[in-house]
Amino acid sequence: MPANYLFEYAVIRVVPRVEREEFLNVGIVLYCRQLQFLQTAFTLDEERLRAFSCTLDIAELRACLCSFEQICRGGEAGGPIGKLDMASRFRWLTATRSTVVQLSKVHPGLCEDAAETLEKLHRQLVL
Repeated sequence: MPANYLFEYAVIRVVPRVEREEFLNVGIVLYCRQLQFLQTAFTLDEERLRAFSCTLDIAELRACLCSFEQICRGGEAGGPIGKLDMASRFRWLTATRSTVVQLSKVHPGLCEDAAETLEKLHRQLVL
């Protein structure tokens, strides 16, 4: 029987006007301590984003999400946060913030394969 591993995830949201509290889901960050897994998956549907907010800077948004990927990978490329341990990097990424890129509350679950679960959540909650 395959093992089930506890994982945590949060949905990455674009909130163009924070005061309106409207958002679009654009990605997922998933962390599984037991599998030493921390990754993000995101999709920027530019047409949908522009319909949602014509003033949104797509290039800046993409750069921000790419920095999330670098932080997940860890190391020098992730800057000072990338040098932290994996759990600390996940907590930093999922911290509450009032910016254009925000994350949902953290949700738990059980999985056999963290990468497969990340892709499944990405399909269900973003695409």
